[in-house]
Amino acid sequence: MAATLAEPITVTPQPSGFGAQVTGLDLSRPLDAATLGQVKDAWARHAVLAFPGQPLSLEALEAFTLQIGPFGVDPFIKPMPGHPNVLELRREPDETSKNFGAGWHSDWSFQKEPPAATLLRSEVTPPVGGDTLFADCARAYDALSDGMKALLAPLQAVHSATRAYGTQGAYAKETQARTMQIIVSTEAEKTLTHPLVRTHPITGRKALFVSPTYTVGIEGLTYQESHAILGFLYRHMTQEQFIYRHSWSQGMLLMWDNRCTVHFAEGGYDGHLRVMHRTTVAGDVPV
Repeated sequence: MAATLAEPITVTPQPSGFGAQVTGLDLSRPLDAATLGQVKDAWARHAVLAFPGQPLSLEALEAFTLQIGPFGVDPFIKPMPGHPNVLELRREPDETSKNFGAGWHSDWSFQKEPPAATLLRSEVTPPVGGDTLFADCARAYDALSDGMKALLAPLQAVHSATRAYGTQGAYAKETQARTMQIIVSTEAEKTLTHPLVRTHPITGRKALFVSPTYTVGIEGLTYQESHAILGFLYRHMTQEQFIYRHSWSQGMLLMWDNRCTVHFAEGGYDGHLRVMHRTTVAGDVPV
């Protein structure tokens, strides 16, 4: 039975409008259709939503995820036992390997249908470090000149997981122990193309859809040509004016839109336990 809310939800946007905090909800219970509609509307407007104070079980996290949409497919990382759609992002106090997610990316953009949403909940939050940075790829696109927009419009970006999860990728070359079980695979070395500028299926806004982690080139261009264009775009889209820095608190749930953002997980919490639980929501073919 859906929960009945005594008060409407409160959405407090960041000054730029990119990112917002949502209060007045208990996500451990199903949301009624009207309230769920408010959440989805806020998500479409602000791209990154933070829900503080949500002491969710794994089952409740799964249930809320399914209210947003069907589960996405999460490759190359072993899921939690008994929860095939939940990843545990765990780093023990004595680990010295690079923190997971330390590179600008849109989750699983190398898939034919990359996830629309990622949900991440803080189970154990270290007292220092661990911020997550988000870049607004829609505002970054809007800020480009008309000439650059015209240049980018027909281009297809080539995506692959090879740099991270391929047999010669970053995780294959690690020598330090890691609690998370990463699956290195030749499957990661496959490539596919997506429009370099994609159109959001809900808002209709255009956004840059490339990242230094998963974009390996531009179809039809040489490496040098691709490198020049992509290098400019990476520098452009990660300027401070497009960034929202998210600081975590215990029991906070974060939901972001992979179709118009990229993100970067900062470290800075060596010597402290950090545990996060993650799900994804299926998306569609970028256009």
